[in-house]
Amino acid sequence: MNPIAKAREAVTHSAHTVPNRRAGGHDTAPNSGRDPVLALRGAAVRVGGRTLWSGVDLRIGSGEFTAVLGPNGVGKSTMIKVLLGALPAAAGEVRVLGTRPGQANDRIGYLPQRRSFDASLRIRGVDVVRMGLDGDRWGVPLPFPSARRQAARARVDEVIELVGASAYAHRPIGQCSGGEQQRLLIAQALIRRPELLLLDEPLDSLDLPNQSAVAALIGRISHQEGVSVVMVAHDVNPILHHLDRVVYLAEGGAAAGTPEEVITSGTLTRLYGTPVEVLRTSDGRLVVVGQPEAPAVHTDRHSGGPS
Repeated sequence: MNPIAKAREAVTHSAHTVPNRRAGGHDTAPNSGRDPVLALRGAAVRVGGRTLWSGVDLRIGSGEFTAVLGPNGVGKSTMIKVLLGALPAAAGEVRVLGTRPGQANDRIGYLPQRRSFDASLRIRGVDVVRMGLDGDRWGVPLPFPSARRQAARARVDEVIELVGASAYAHRPIGQCSGGEQQRLLIAQALIRRPELLLLDEPLDSLDLPNQSAVAALIGRISHQEGVSVVMVAHDVNPILHHLDRVVYLAEGGAAAGTPEEVITSGTLTRLYGTPVEVLRTSDGRLVVVGQPEAPAVHTDRHSGGPS
């Protein structure tokens, strides 16, 4: 796939209306002046002797919603692994919640790339959510009520209501739609009151209405609950008007800043090393256009390689 097609794939995968959020008055970062939740300076990562991305400079504050964008194979999901401490940075500095990656994972909620549930699975949605609270513990719950169990039940109910899943949370998870399952998994990631939420392509495989609904839910949780969100996305359009910051990865390089600063003709032209033009359609979508170049090597995002 040539560089222009790769850029277009990352920016224009869907086709629905996206208003300009900053036109609505949200034009300031929620956490300017505080210590950052995430801080990357000159960060780079190498996998199998190949530099996936380098030169990442980023500061994310409390309650900010950041998207990691780029075509297939550039290391978007690998950035999540670096933030979790599962893969070391090859260069630069990475600080997560004021410490080294992996040292504060108990304060992080994590939703990996979409899992599918068999339609015959009988475990209820509410039980899936509860696993986020105590799924790492062994043993059988005590057979009598306790303050701890009551508090846990109240927290499960609270996060299910927060994501708007109360109507179907007691249904078997296999009988829930893709959008309903994703809301329940987001509730699971939120149940321990994380300060940082890492989401790896949560909109993947959802239809357009559910993409829009889940994107709006994540934006609301980020800004109203004060949870910082880093979300890997294949397409910026469903989430554009919710975002505070963007990290765009391409051709081994990176650019970070507000969407207006990063998703521009100048920035993408620099990243791809070939002329790229970014246009905004009348309904608010971003479209990438340019002159095709020779195909570039990339890895399919479902093949198990870097994405």
